[in-house]
Amino acid sequence: MNAEELTPQQIVAELDRYIVGQRAAKRCVAIALRNRWRRQRLPADLRDEVAPKNIIMIGPTGVGKTEIARRLAALVRAPFLKVEATRYTEVGYHGRDVETIVRDLVEISIGMVRKEALKDVEPQAKMHAEDRLLDLLLPRPRSRGPAGFEAGAQEEGGTRDRLREKLRKGELDSRWVEVEVEEHSSPLMSVFSNAGMEELNLQDMLGRFMPGKKSAKKVAVPEALGILTQQEAEKLIEREKVTREGVTRAENSGIVFIDEIDKIATKGGGHGPEVSREGVQRDLLPIIEGATVMTRHGPVKSDHVLFIAAGAFHMSKPSDLIPELQGRFPIRVELTTLTREDFVRILTEPQNALIRQYQALLRTEQVDLQFGQDAIEEMAEIAASVNASRENIGARRLHTVIEKVLEDVSFEAPNLAGQNLKVDRTYVRDKLTEVLQSEDLSKYVL
Repeated sequence: MNAEELTPQQIVAELDRYIVGQRAAKRCVAIALRNRWRRQRLPADLRDEVAPKNIIMIGPTGVGKTEIARRLAALVRAPFLKVEATRYTEVGYHGRDVETIVRDLVEISIGMVRKEALKDVEPQAKMHAEDRLLDLLLPRPRSRGPAGFEAGAQEEGGTRDRLREKLRKGELDSRWVEVEVEEHSSPLMSVFSNAGMEELNLQDMLGRFMPGKKSAKKVAVPEALGILTQQEAEKLIEREKVTREGVTRAENSGIVFIDEIDKIATKGGGHGPEVSREGVQRDLLPIIEGATVMTRHGPVKSDHVLFIAAGAFHMSKPSDLIPELQGRFPIRVELTTLTREDFVRILTEPQNALIRQYQALLRTEQVDLQFGQDAIEEMAEIAASVNASRENIGARRLHTVIEKVLEDVSFEAPNLAGQNLKVDRTYVRDKLTEVLQSEDLSKYVL
């Protein structure tokens, strides 16, 4: 089934492969994604009227908010941009121009489409690159007279075919050739426009009128083949078509994840930082409601971009956001704090489980690392305990714990090639006892 046609149940099942628990949040994003599929099948006059159902995720750090949004976008190959709401308070009174959100999303989208287009033409581009490389390895002889032309052409063709076969077998990898490459050293320039401040590459601005500077570079045959394939692929793709598709995809499939939105919530007062935070909210409002933003690729609408906001809301609550912004996030879901049992599952169940990651890393050093169930439960218990007594950083605490447990093994791994190592509860306690017993030490180490 096409990724865009996944049912809500299938979307949740796919997210379950990477993220433990948080079923309510997974259901919310699955419904939002399915509604996009439904909207595309409406009559044109009604399609434009259906606005996306934006979501606010509420929960402490490290419980999966960002990962759910990121995996969701990857699942359906949607352009995805993560921003922190606080970045728009760093410069000036209202912070950085919020319209850069749309511009950045468009650039990401065009980049995705371009990458797909390059992949589609890769086989043809590689054939052309092989021909160019063979010309460098076996320069074509000057044309012969009529009498010797046919025999010379056959001889040249046979030699060329044999050389092509050697190239594909890797028998020419040790040879070097000189290829022309385009230099990309144009500086960035900040400019002010009606849409705000943008960073533009001078090569982008002048590329249509002035060819890029080229230089000769001597490289080995495998690298030359890669360079020439890239150059040929660039010639084969339709740039304007890629740009149009990228803009369309950003407008209709784009997902923007706004993290730390609770940091710009206000409790009233109307002075000092409160004014700045409320100003950022008001700047964000038109983009989230739906606006047309001028980009270097033309006007882009944000009307149907899906916005997912997230925050811990320890010191504030969603109702502290201005009413207009609250109204643009009709769906709210609370993510639960991770428990010891959740940590056990996180260590072992997901496709990218931490245990599997560390085993794969050490396998590159020919070290076979095994974890006993008691070791896994002990690390989960320690992570949950430290989260409860210190700042709760969710699943990120597991990274700290397992990194400390395996510190010596990771350091000594090059000298342990061929060995089988078993981590059990005793080993975990030996590595962490000193840290856990010292109040001050555990505060900084774990």
